[in-house]
Amino acid sequence: MRGLISDTLESGGVDVVGEAEDGEEAVAVVKELRPDVVTMDVNMPNVDGIEATRRIMREVPTPILMLSAYTEDGADETFAALDAGAVDFIAKPGGEVSAGVTGLEDQLVELVDSVADADVSDRGPAADESEEADAEPEPTTHDEVTVEPNTTVLIGSSTGGPDAVERVVGSLPADADIRVVVVQHMPAAFTGRFADRLDQGTELDVREASDGDRIGRGEVLVAAGGEHLEVSSYRRGRLRVKTVDEDRGQGVQPSVNVTFESAAEVIDDPIVGVVLTGMGDDGAEGVKALKRAGARVIAQDEDTSVVYGMPKRAAATGCVDEILPLDDVAAGVVGGLADV
Repeated sequence: MRGLISDTLESGGVDVVGEAEDGEEAVAVVKELRPDVVTMDVNMPNVDGIEATRRIMREVPTPILMLSAYTEDGADETFAALDAGAVDFIAKPGGEVSAGVTGLEDQLVELVDSVADADVSDRGPAADESEEADAEPEPTTHDEVTVEPNTTVLIGSSTGGPDAVERVVGSLPADADIRVVVVQHMPAAFTGRFADRLDQGTELDVREASDGDRIGRGEVLVAAGGEHLEVSSYRRGRLRVKTVDEDRGQGVQPSVNVTFESAAEVIDDPIVGVVLTGMGDDGAEGVKALKRAGARVIAQDEDTSVVYGMPKRAAATGCVDEILPLDDVAAGVVGGLADV
């Protein structure tokens, strides 16, 4: 697998400067060679990828891309690696390994190039980390908030998005009259676990979306991986969604554009669109549709984005009302609702 990954990256123009057989060696190699980016497996002998990531981020912070098993167990391990400081992940191929890796060449090279530019200065465990660092996040509590009724919040993200979405959704007040739809670029085996994590860190009720689901006040739907999520109808503060298993020419499934554009067509109450960190331009067309529908749009700023791709492309449309640091996004959503 190491040889195949190295060959794939080299053929894509990436200079592979070293390899390691296990996590212990990985830490030593990274400290010696100081690469721009590391690809890291989770399951390795002696020291696994999660612990190796934790040590690297503590001792010599370096952008890390995890290679994850495309399973629910792999999802749990991957989220643990992201908690330890990894920037993003790519699912390892099943079946014939050589054919699978070759098929992933473009995506792998693009992710490595993108992750290499990530700012990891504030990721991973602190030098004086304590046992609390691995504890589940506590839901944020809020004073009573009065906002515009029947507001739908739409959030789109990609690379670096899981942590960003958790921080935004975890800071949204449950006593506001909002419903939230999250589109995070993520494989199908991972989005259910992601929804569970969000649910543990917020006062809102979070679940993975299924075809025909309805949500109302205080509820959050996370688009399932491998399918687009459309808002199919909206009435009296409750919206219904449908899942679409077709390409739609977006290059990713689920696509932020598909969800944003469908919401703009059917929702006649206030909408707030949010574009967070991510690679590529998904969401740019979507924010245009939202703006035409009278929505308010927020994008994450460059300094706090792991990858300033999607927010930058959204801002370039001229349809973004505010560009905010990550920790100000939730307040921007709530504080601006009365003006929508």
